Amino acid sequence: MNKPAKQKTHSFMGNVVMILFAQITVKLLGMVYRMVITNIDGFGDAGNGFYNAGFQVFTVLLAISSVGIPNAIAKMVSERAALGDYKAAHRIFKTALKLFTVVGFVCSAILYIGSDFIAVHVLNMNGAQYVMRAISPSIFFVCVTSVVSGYFQGLNDMRATSFAQMIEQVFKCGLTILLVILSVGIMPGLMQFMTKVTMQYPGNLAEKTPPEIMAAWANAASSLSTIVAVIFLFIFYTKRKRALAEDIKNSIDSDFKPSTKRLVKMILMLSIPISLASIITSINRVVDLATITRSLEAAFSSEIPANIIGIVKGGPVSTSPIINPTAEQLNRAAVTLSGMLSKSDTLYNMPLALNLSFATVLVPHIAGALAKGDTKEASSKTSYSFLISILIILPCAIGFITLALPLYRIIYPNASAGYDLLSIMAVALIFSALTQTLTGALQGIGKVFVPACSILAGCVCKIILNLTLIRIPSINIYGAAISSIVCQFVAFLVNFTVLTRHIPLKLTLSKYVIKPLAAGAVMGGVIVVVYKAMRMVLGMGYMNNLICTVVSIAAAGIIYIALVLALRIMDEDDIKLLPGGTRIYSLLVRLKIYK
Repeated sequence: MNKPAKQKTHSFMGNVVMILFAQITVKLLGMVYRMVITNIDGFGDAGNGFYNAGFQVFTVLLAISSVGIPNAIAKMVSERAALGDYKAAHRIFKTALKLFTVVGFVCSAILYIGSDFIAVHVLNMNGAQYVMRAISPSIFFVCVTSVVSGYFQGLNDMRATSFAQMIEQVFKCGLTILLVILSVGIMPGLMQFMTKVTMQYPGNLAEKTPPEIMAAWANAASSLSTIVAVIFLFIFYTKRKRALAEDIKNSIDSDFKPSTKRLVKMILMLSIPISLASIITSINRVVDLATITRSLEAAFSSEIPANIIGIVKGGPVSTSPIINPTAEQLNRAAVTLSGMLSKSDTLYNMPLALNLSFATVLVPHIAGALAKGDTKEASSKTSYSFLISILIILPCAIGFITLALPLYRIIYPNASAGYDLLSIMAVALIFSALTQTLTGALQGIGKVFVPACSILAGCVCKIILNLTLIRIPSINIYGAAISSIVCQFVAFLVNFTVLTRHIPLKLTLSKYVIKPLAAGAVMGGVIVVVYKAMRMVLGMGYMNNLICTVVSIAAAGIIYIALVLALRIMDEDDIKLLPGGTRIYSLLVRLKIYK
């Protein structure tokens, strides 16, 4: 079997670490710019509401046009590369690039042209159209980057994906902050002029920039940063073109020679089912948002409570409610509360980004193993990824539950309302992450429709609960968080049931559930004790809260790792699979922690 002439091959955990580092960088930078713009005067929860609304519609078309591309291309390329057929692998890449360039352009145009209708008639959130127009070009450029990333993923080289994501996010972070600041004060005249020209803002802008326009400029940064990612990937591909040409020259002469039309159909038949789960998830978020705004308006149709008025105005709690509120007051309250919920996404997505590295790498590895008939390898990688996902997500979820308020006071000091929503969403996070890993495994074994069916079942449950719970005034926006738990649990249950019927996973209750939960529970207790003790010593204040939170997390992390080792949750083989695992295990033996 031929090996790539000059291309480097990477181990399973090597690829995981590469994607992991990229995801950490991307999410940290994402948290930085969301934290900065949320605390800018005039943005706040309302700005987050518009930002999130436009972005959710964007993700629907993005899912339709590009989400399934990397995994679909990676799966097809890895199957050909595993057999030494690099010529066919490269042909798959070129065909996909032409196909999705057209798809991306069409979807970008649809979002830009249809933004007014979607904002007013679908989301019930007039103002979100400016965000959609600003971000619409991103779809085209993401389609291009997805094809290139998928090609190199299929060759077990995650550098294209990792570096492109990091470079894009660096630019996005800087540009988002810069454009929002410019829209507020430094160049208000220029910003207002450009807004009228490019985003068709009606009438005269007020002296203070509205939150929907600030949110639009924040998303314009996304479009600019995706252009940078395309340029980087073009350079990345060009530098490796000679090595790729040599691999193609030495490729085996296989029987895989479908016509272009047939190949396009094969790519679509694989990418569409893989995208289907993301498409359903994205559509659910839009429907979720639409049901949230309408249900909140229904909940407060006769009276907006005093505590909600304080959140909407960004000030202290009002002394009296608003009786028989106007349509404008109801809409502003709904936008603000939905924005309050969206703030938890910044923290919620961080652990998911860490876990995504396993889901991403699982697809080509399992597909390659099964192409060679190695079911044992596919089962081993899936079981190991599932364990690591549990060990990563549990402490994160428990940390969010116990430190929700301190974290919000650090990240959103000027808009800390809604921290308790993060505590509820932390439960959904556990099932969401495990579903993510199971989805990668299912796609790798070719069960590409299962993740879509599972998330659809979860989404149906969520919509029903949204319409029931949010309309209850005493529950209001918290109903959306509660329904998210049910949604993710249902999706997890379906995926897990199907996967275990096709891959013999070695999952014991003690190792995968009881021991991790015990370690997490003790860790949670440590967080509460250490944080409260330090606050009693240091007192209140931003810096004191920051110090107490950081020390609590550090102490809890040490305790958690010690418990994972003491309880033998990871055995010798599990530890040795980690980067530098052999040296780590040798050290643990010398310390007499392991024998």
